[in-house]
Amino acid sequence: MEETIGIYKTVHSEKIKIGNIKRNRITDHVATSIIKIFTGITVVVFALFLANVLYNGIKVFSPEILSFTEKGIGNQLFNTIYLLVLSLFVSVPIGIFSGIYMSEYVTSGKISSILKMAVETLSSLPSIVVGLFGYFAFVTYVGTQWNLLSGALTVSIFTIPLITATTYDACKEVPDNYKQGSFALGATRFETIRKVILPAASTRIMTGVILASGRVFGEAAALLYTAGMSTDFSWKVWNIASSQCPLNPLRPGETLALQVWASRMDGIGSGAYDTASAASAILVIMTIVFCLSANYISKYFSRKSEGSK
Repeated sequence: MEETIGIYKTVHSEKIKIGNIKRNRITDHVATSIIKIFTGITVVVFALFLANVLYNGIKVFSPEILSFTEKGIGNQLFNTIYLLVLSLFVSVPIGIFSGIYMSEYVTSGKISSILKMAVETLSSLPSIVVGLFGYFAFVTYVGTQWNLLSGALTVSIFTIPLITATTYDACKEVPDNYKQGSFALGATRFETIRKVILPAASTRIMTGVILASGRVFGEAAALLYTAGMSTDFSWKVWNIASSQCPLNPLRPGETLALQVWASRMDGIGSGAYDTASAASAILVIMTIVFCLSANYISKYFSRKSEGSK
């Protein structure tokens, strides 16, 4: 009798296990299907958006669109690139040095957590709020007009946290034996950072800089109150002190993203729509180029590093 009861319990236990396995498989299948469905929806929406923007831009594209005239966007494209360069001059050294400081000099876990939280908070601030801050800090308080330098300083508020976080993560990923080996050879902390940590982390840092560049290239709200909406400069004037000089950072400068906004808001003719469509397509293409470049550089140097080992 006891033997029969034992066999029954064993069989019942096995049935429960089999039932649990089947239930887990069904749950896993359902969860996987849901993930695939939402992933597919995301891909389709992104593809439709991309196709729509590129189609509308290519449809109206002509050499005149890229000209440096009132009907073209050449001046806006130059302003965008120039503002990007100005912002990188500010954000790259500050971001890299801040990331190195957080990674190599901050020893207190509490202080490190506070700094990381501050960096994350800065990087997630709304663009319009940062734009208003830039307007009051770099335009009104200084007593100047809207200008490219104010716009560059404003967008640096976005790029500095991004470069800082990337540099911090890159330095933390450098193996400790690299650092310990450098210290064992008598190198100072600064020498270790300059000759060991930075070369090993340079790929990740470069990737962060490229992604930050993409963020600047497509920014509009933060520049609305700081960079201005003017393309009034002359390619014949190269005295940098002149407000007509293209390289004068204290002149107003409308970027591509602001051109799209202005064309959509103020333009009612087909010309304004065509200009906005072409500018939108260029912005999307350049953003994709930045992302692909960052991905390519990361993979290229990773393969090169693995091949040298």
